Amino acid sequence: MPQLSNRLQRLAPSATLAMSQKSAEMKAQGIDVINMSVGEPDFNTPDHIKEAAKLAVDQNYSRYSPVPGYPELRKAIVKKLKEENGLDYTVNEILVSNGAKQSVCNTVMALVNPGEEVIIPAPYWVSYPQMALLAGGKPVFVEATFEQNFKMTPEQLEAAITPQTRLLILCSPSNPTGSVYNKEELRALANIILKHDNLYVLADEIYEHINYVGRHESIAQFPGMKERTIVVNGVSKAYAMTGWRIGYIAAPEWIVKGCNKLQGQYTSGPCSVSQKAAQAAYEESQQCVEEMRQAFERRRDLIVGLARQIPGLEVNVPEGAFYLFPKCSSFYGSTVCRDSIATNRTIGNSTDLAMYLLEEAHVATVGGDAFGDPACFRMSYATSDDNIREAMRRIGEALAKLKK
Repeated sequence: MPQLSNRLQRLAPSATLAMSQKSAEMKAQGIDVINMSVGEPDFNTPDHIKEAAKLAVDQNYSRYSPVPGYPELRKAIVKKLKEENGLDYTVNEILVSNGAKQSVCNTVMALVNPGEEVIIPAPYWVSYPQMALLAGGKPVFVEATFEQNFKMTPEQLEAAITPQTRLLILCSPSNPTGSVYNKEELRALANIILKHDNLYVLADEIYEHINYVGRHESIAQFPGMKERTIVVNGVSKAYAMTGWRIGYIAAPEWIVKGCNKLQGQYTSGPCSVSQKAAQAAYEESQQCVEEMRQAFERRRDLIVGLARQIPGLEVNVPEGAFYLFPKCSSFYGSTVCRDSIATNRTIGNSTDLAMYLLEEAHVATVGGDAFGDPACFRMSYATSDDNIREAMRRIGEALAKLKK
């Protein structure tokens, strides 16, 4: 019987992409589905960035780029990191990849040996543990609950570290929760990390500019931490450039060289035209970033207010990104009722609830099981105000049909 490699058999499919695909199939059948399952801005890429891409085509940027990316783009990233984050890097400490997702995977594959441990605060982005498994590593989950605003404490981090620990993956602002670590919280985590030799932190900062609580803080800023930190970022979220596939790492040169060696063997350099578009994104006006951030903040306030009106949901206030991660465990064990008559359908967990909301309310969400927190589910509010209002109305009506 044909069989795939053991490596692939260790991996689980992406729950977010699976739910998005199912909602697309329902839409193709003519069903009016509101898709809140995927983390993708609904804005178009700003015109000045598209114009830069058109110019790049006319100027024949159609050949292979250097594996780590064009020097001009890497210089623009160095300038951005200095001016926006107060971090000093050289061009040789930057590697541009095919999206921040590849940047994360490059880092894990370059640093983690089989059997070594990767600490991942839960809730987490669905791909983090899968990438650790792909490298032969062991994901170690630290439970950061709703009650602690989904943020790991220094005490929890210290308790999770063993002699086998190689990497901590820290996402702020967070997918799926929208939580943001402030400067003092990051400083406390940095103090723990610096006590342990050979421990590094992958700082996923892709939602950096979608922040509602002030200036973004990077864990790389503290003395001794730049040498221990791999900053991952890119243009997908801040500039509405998800399909352009441009991400990067900023890291010690020896790590960048390792990732460059890896990337050179399985993708080479990222898309030439996309790189020129990303260069324009970093070098030209940032007004578009602020306009989109303000729209996301308005939507955040809207969805939080509406969700808090639904009995049974517990809702915190996300400080960044564009996700709401409400606690929904009060519905577990409920039975679907129609016309006051119980059916044979019971909600056992968050995945059941997400599927029920898709089939009953025609709203696509993702169960928290996929993110390491079975008490919650994720909704993306990167959609229009009207869609948010209608989705929450539908969700409220569907949840009202659940009875214990």
